Amino acid sequence: MATTTTEATKTSPTNGEDRQSQNLRHQEVGHKSLLQSDDLYQYILETSVYPREPESMKELREVTAKHPWNIMTTSADEGQFLNMLIKLVNAKNTMEIGVYTGYSLLATALALPEDGKILAMDVNRENYELGLPIIEKAGVAHKIDFREGPALPVLDELVADEKNHGTYDFIFVDADKDNYINYHKRLIDLVKVGGVIGYDNTLWNGSVVAPPDAPMRKYVRYYRDFVLELNKALAADPRIEICMLPVGDGITICRRIN
Repeated sequence: MATTTTEATKTSPTNGEDRQSQNLRHQEVGHKSLLQSDDLYQYILETSVYPREPESMKELREVTAKHPWNIMTTSADEGQFLNMLIKLVNAKNTMEIGVYTGYSLLATALALPEDGKILAMDVNRENYELGLPIIEKAGVAHKIDFREGPALPVLDELVADEKNHGTYDFIFVDADKDNYINYHKRLIDLVKVGGVIGYDNTLWNGSVVAPPDAPMRKYVRYYRDFVLELNKALAADPRIEICMLPVGDGITICRRIN
């Protein structure tokens, strides 16, 4: 899940606000970016992201912002990044683990060719169905094969058949952080050489550099060690090249090389 807030709750620093109070605010769960300036992040959104955001993605973003769990959605700048990345790698057969209402899923579907496919998995169909009418209206629902339930059994089934090995061009993971390592062990067989896996939330609200005794919300503290474990494992994995980017809540791009 990408940590995010709605435009309505986002505020810009006032002239009288000192650096310390700005830094404290940026430690709050729910901020869209790790950038240390609200104004700079808003500039990116208004200059680069929103003017190019497809109407369907804007509609889904606004619908999701009203959901009580909107903190789970992918940020608009990250959606734009994923859309371009998929085009750059000429992806056709893709996978998404963790769908929520489908903002990143829609970004992927819009980027794929007409005959492109997405195997999409999430434990909650209700959230997915919130965004489904918008996805259908955008004319890309036929590209999506949605599976409700845990992803690991599906991945195990795919890995068991060697015909599935190396068949995925792009995979995006934005789900339960305590299973990221387990996902990676399976996905590395399913993604093709030259293909890309993207792991979301790898900077985890900035907690990856926080002292062990730093104040954190319970779920941030709980998943922090799993994110740290993943980051260490990805950096040491000789089968991939990696690039960690401070987009959204941090995304690590892994390119399989062998």
